[in-house]
Amino acid sequence: MAVSTHSLTFTGDRVVKRYRSWDRGEPHREWSGLGLLHEHAPGVSPQPLRLRAEDGAPVIEMTRVAGEPLGMARLSPAQVDALAHALTRMYWAIPGEALARLPERLWVGRRPPGELPALLRGWVRGTPPVTCASAAGALRAAECWLDSADPGELTGPLAERAFTHGDGNIGNFLWDGDRCRVVDFEDAGVSDPAYEAADLLEHVSVRLPGLIEADALAGALGLSRSQRARLRGFRRLMAVYWLLMLLPGNPAYARNPPGSLERQAAHVSQLL
Repeated sequence: MAVSTHSLTFTGDRVVKRYRSWDRGEPHREWSGLGLLHEHAPGVSPQPLRLRAEDGAPVIEMTRVAGEPLGMARLSPAQVDALAHALTRMYWAIPGEALARLPERLWVGRRPPGELPALLRGWVRGTPPVTCASAAGALRAAECWLDSADPGELTGPLAERAFTHGDGNIGNFLWDGDRCRVVDFEDAGVSDPAYEAADLLEHVSVRLPGLIEADALAGALGLSRSQRARLRGFRRLMAVYWLLMLLPGNPAYARNPPGSLERQAAHVSQLL
């Protein structure tokens, strides 16, 4: 079972985020990311107020932003547009000199995009036989695709460098009826916007309930032809990653409703 890295306390117009440890630099990622966004894109995320230690553990105080988490229903066109606007502001607000000093985000699977194909290839090959016929078929399709030349196009350095909060969970976007804001920056850092869009679209919080159409988000983000090509490749990698995570005994299996594995298997087979 996954253990939360932090707890939240809401007091009036403030939020207090208490981390369990300083490990992996998460408090500093959040503190610096929120500070840069408040300076260069105010209003897209909480304003950081104070970073301190409490009983040896890190604590960040920040403003409380308006809105409720997205994810309760399929996003409307207005919500997709507002989401894309918030993402675009976040991606491109940080000046190049400041961006160059930031670390890369904490990656899905703890591997940067260039290493993800090899990680998934080894994971698929090392997976014991599964009893779910659709999942077994999707795993065979995934292995064939991972052995092809296609994933190799994604293994170089980042094609573009932008700032991101580094978490595709749709609950990290708050909607106030007019605009979206972004919260939860503990994995924040530099990434490729195409990778980030794929992380969002293929996250189980979005994909399993069918909350966002990929073409709608890509259009709202104004992605170029080359960005859309990378998006397709990264979506395939993320879809395979979540297929593996949803297998019995793996972390996402018990946290998602019955039938999730079968739906993900069908999605992977169609995407590949």
